[in-house]
Amino acid sequence: MLFTKTRRDALLAPLQAVSGIVEKRHTLPILSNVLLERRGEVLTMLATDIEMQITTSLSDASGEGDAAVTVAARKLQEILRSLPESSEVSLILEDRRMQVRAGRSRFNLQTLPADDFPCMALSDGEIKRFVVSQKQFRHLLAQTQYSMALQDVRYYLNGLLLLLDGSELRAVATDGHRLAYASIGLTDTTLSDDMGLRQELILPRKTVIELNRLLADSDEPLSIEILPTQIRFQFGQINLVSKLIDGRFPDYQRVIPATLRNVVAVNRSTLLQSMIRAAILTNEKFRGVRLILTEGSLKIVAANAEQEEAQEEIEVDYQGEALDVGFNVSYLLDVLNNTSDETIEWGFNDANTSALLTIPGNERFKYVVMPMRI
Repeated sequence: MLFTKTRRDALLAPLQAVSGIVEKRHTLPILSNVLLERRGEVLTMLATDIEMQITTSLSDASGEGDAAVTVAARKLQEILRSLPESSEVSLILEDRRMQVRAGRSRFNLQTLPADDFPCMALSDGEIKRFVVSQKQFRHLLAQTQYSMALQDVRYYLNGLLLLLDGSELRAVATDGHRLAYASIGLTDTTLSDDMGLRQELILPRKTVIELNRLLADSDEPLSIEILPTQIRFQFGQINLVSKLIDGRFPDYQRVIPATLRNVVAVNRSTLLQSMIRAAILTNEKFRGVRLILTEGSLKIVAANAEQEEAQEEIEVDYQGEALDVGFNVSYLLDVLNNTSDETIEWGFNDANTSALLTIPGNERFKYVVMPMRI
């Protein structure tokens, strides 16, 4: 039976969109598969890891009758990638196998029944919806996601806080050592009438990473629907549903310093390049650098167990009190790599309290980092 026949590129693009969440090794073999379902000339692709589900579709996919099947997502993707870009691909179902044909190439893949595929159901309850541009939301994630914890026992830190407060959408991430905060205004978006004054939810780390991969840097709309235990993102042909982390995020406002005794402005690109060079000779485990600030000068000093040392010096317009403080250089590189503004402001009180990095004239971004002993 001819399941579908279409161009290689038309098939590969939606497959790549959904297969990013497919686990290489899973206790349930069918979760390594993608569900292919054709109704008329519309082919729908769906992948899930139980916690998250991505669906997309393409039109103009001709075939013989309606059908559904699951097949290994990564194997099918690798096959399609290896074929010539302009080739026409046929997917043929024969006795629990799917044959991929293109020119003189033939590939036979095992299939599993579509009825056994564990599709996620949307949770019952009230749905609250708002719309932003893909570019806005992607930028919001990019400014904060690097501060998420990786495998913290405080499971709520292994994700990103989204807080809808009136006409403002905020994103916050922290791993206990640093915190990134960013916000966007919602004045040009549509909000459902029943959104309420405040909505707070925690997105899982994997969901944030997938959204950052899939969202386009464009003004195309992104519809976000909040359900009791899930969140749904709809953009282009993609529909992404994710479970939410059930937990209480720390009060981030208590972490951000309310007052700062000293502030120095530094060229971001100059500081970034100096940090990259100094980081070469840091201790591989602790990654510590010393920042020595005096009148007109910022020195960056790194050393390791082999008695090797790096020193960088930057001229700065600073007349305040001297400071000698240590930081994890990776935390500083993260924020410098994920902002594009020309100048960064570094605010501090002393060597034992958190530093605050901001962008001049921009109240919508804050980065707090704890010092370390060196």
